[in-house]
Amino acid sequence: MELHGGYGAFTVSHSQKESVIHYIDRQLDHHRIRTFKEEYLAMLEACEVEYDPRYIWE
Repeated sequence: MELHGGYGAFTVSHSQKESVIHYIDRQLDHHRIRTFKEEYLAMLEACEVEYDPRYIWE
């Protein structure tokens, strides 16, 4: 797979700070179960963010 530059940015409320820290600390284990791509697409869909699948990875 050829890698291309890109980014995504999301905000998190201060009240969720500890949850985010916990997620980051356990991210490697978490992504053994659900890939980053699966999680990212699910998050976009849950937040009703429109995206063009042609520009997501492949």
